[in-house]
Amino acid sequence: MNAPLEISMKTDDVLRVELEVFRRQHRDLDEAITALVERGTGDQLTIQRLKKQKLRLKDVIALIEDRLTPDIIA
Repeated sequence: MNAPLEISMKTDDVLRVELEVFRRQHRDLDEAITALVERGTGDQLTIQRLKKQKLRLKDVIALIEDRLTPDIIA
């Protein structure tokens, strides 16, 4: 996740697969955060790190979705 994201050279098919992988990771992080908070077993630093990672994934997902969605001139 720390590597620079270069989507301009990837095909749409590759981006669609990556998009699904990132969406799954985002859901998994959401579930992990919820479980840690509900059980009270996670320390604040761990929860903050997971939330930041989730936000980075959200940004990557939005970037890929923008690339895959054609511009519509109204």
